[in-house]
Amino acid sequence: MPRFITKTIHAYLDYPVALSLVVLPILLNLGQTNPSALWLSIVTGVAAFFLTVLTDHHLGLIKILPYKFHLTVDMLVGIVFVVVPFVLGFVGIDAIYYWVNGIAVLIVVTLHQPETA
Repeated sequence: MPRFITKTIHAYLDYPVALSLVVLPILLNLGQTNPSALWLSIVTGVAAFFLTVLTDHHLGLIKILPYKFHLTVDMLVGIVFVVVPFVLGFVGIDAIYYWVNGIAVLIVVTLHQPETA
């Protein structure tokens, strides 16, 4: 499997993804099946923004968190997003939103190019 997502590409994805996790749930009117569908994404987006700010990559502003930690958090968020519709009973757009985002995050992390020493 080709692994072409570099640390640089990943860094450029982080801020827009964090913003979309805050804005899209409002635009899509998430939370109709469970209010958690709206707030989980918004809270995750705010946390993702701060994670990016604190990550040791070229777009991190305060480089205190190792990039490997950032990738681990991304993987965990992807897994949670895939599972949460089942656990919290999301249906319709609420479930689809989380499944699509979760799968997208897992794909990006899986396609990440290992760093050379």
